[in-house]
Amino acid sequence: MDDALLDIARSWRDDDPDPRTRAELEVVLDAATSGDATALADLADRFDGTLEFGTAGLRGAVGAGSNRMNRSVVIRAAAGLTAYLQHDLSEPRPEPRVVIGFDARHRSDDFARDTAAVVTAAGGEAFVLPRPLPTPVLAFAIRYLGVDAGVMVTASHNPPQDNGYKVYLGDGSQIVPPADAQIAARIAAVAAVSDVPLADDGWVALGDDVLDAYLEAAAAVVGPHSPRDLSVVHTPLHGVGRDVLVAALERAGFPAPYVVTSQGDPDPDFPTVAFPNPEEPGAIDAALDAARERGADIVLANDPDADRCAVAVPDPAAAGGWRMLTGDEVGVLLGAWLVHGWSKGAGIPDDAVMACSIVSGRQLAAVCAVHGLRHVETLTGFKWISRVPGLSYGYEEALGYCVDPQAVRDKDGVSAALLMAELAATLKAHGRTVLDELDDIARETGVHLTGQHSVRVADLSLIADAMARLRAEPLAELAGSAVDRVDDLSAGVGDLPPTDGLRYYLADGSRVIVRPSGTEPKLKAYLEVVEPVAAGDDAVRVARSVAAGRLSALSSAVAEVIGL
Repeated sequence: MDDALLDIARSWRDDDPDPRTRAELEVVLDAATSGDATALADLADRFDGTLEFGTAGLRGAVGAGSNRMNRSVVIRAAAGLTAYLQHDLSEPRPEPRVVIGFDARHRSDDFARDTAAVVTAAGGEAFVLPRPLPTPVLAFAIRYLGVDAGVMVTASHNPPQDNGYKVYLGDGSQIVPPADAQIAARIAAVAAVSDVPLADDGWVALGDDVLDAYLEAAAAVVGPHSPRDLSVVHTPLHGVGRDVLVAALERAGFPAPYVVTSQGDPDPDFPTVAFPNPEEPGAIDAALDAARERGADIVLANDPDADRCAVAVPDPAAAGGWRMLTGDEVGVLLGAWLVHGWSKGAGIPDDAVMACSIVSGRQLAAVCAVHGLRHVETLTGFKWISRVPGLSYGYEEALGYCVDPQAVRDKDGVSAALLMAELAATLKAHGRTVLDELDDIARETGVHLTGQHSVRVADLSLIADAMARLRAEPLAELAGSAVDRVDDLSAGVGDLPPTDGLRYYLADGSRVIVRPSGTEPKLKAYLEVVEPVAAGDDAVRVARSVAAGRLSALSSAVAEVIGL
């Protein structure tokens, strides 16, 4: 029997303001006290440290304990954020103004209300979005309202048992160091939840004005006179994106999409998918089935908080006649489409800057080189991409796209879907397809094929061990190609701040990046091969076939090296 653990759990229970989690913890405590080994292990996991506050904010399973998402943890986080705004900013805000959004996950509304109660009791102003809405609406609201910070209660595409707490500052971007550490220190200084004052009311419940302004901005990403004839199938994957995406498409002049009925309503249990992430196998199968039945032109899918956008298109060579585009393919298509729009209009702006993260493919950089644009590479995450000075467009391979940084300095699955719809409708009007456009880009830049090998683990130490082994045993070759250069990203490379990762450049032009996921218990390897395109009508198809074989071989080699 671990008496110290039991004492910690009892102290937490006694300080917990939520009767639901107090009762949950009491059941576990009773069983653990009686010697139940399973309950003791559960208790140890619940109090295995404190849910760590970092650049992704908070994220974890909902439940009682310091290592879970619950009202106690959220109240501490809100108190820490408020204290940071009041004391640690270069220009402190004694009466901080904070806008709060929330999705439809379990307890999201409770966590949003607690945050508003803490900010209000501390003398600040809290503004709460009117109902569960997409993350990009919250990111938009920060600068639209001119507040000092924003909080979004969401776990994005994590499993149903999770929830999270995402923090933005007044510039509309997610927090980066040192703000995360400063907020974490303020959270750690909260001795007891009972010491944190909570207001019973006094915060502002926003109406639909902010949402209407967001929809107006989203609809403006497409040209007023571009084609609109497009049949769209949409799935929000049981999240909060449906109504906003449908409204945005209709406001921009597109026909209303067909929404997958079984996945249309918000549902925190995500009953039709194993993981509510469009990237996961099977997640958009229902949408693909609907697209085949309806003869649709395109599938547009959002993750549950609608900050990501997945795209699927007809492909005669694919099983079932449809395939989902990779995040890199969509990222390059959108970037090239923006360049096309600039070229047809007032010309490419002299100060235009495009960016993507280090784990994204290099084809956007190649497009920028062809057109004389500046391209910037950042660390993984939109907290870095959105901060690129003068950003005109940014994307990340994990289905995140920032197509209008002046409105939303974060990934936005709604405005990205609208821009993709404009591209597809324009191509359709000229008798061309999205795949034709990808081929045209390949003729300019070569075929860039990207892939990923990821391993989900239950024991996070396995990831640390694998990274230590890769550093201790440098690779000389992969898939028959010599390793020309290895960058240990933990030391910082060029203008990139330090991050845990290894980047391998191969003699044949391929690249591999291995890094732990920042939001999930996964070790990820990001793969890219580049194959030149020769002259000839069939050259792109041949280059793609060669590149596919190289990517498959590289993936197998990386899986063997990682060994998990």
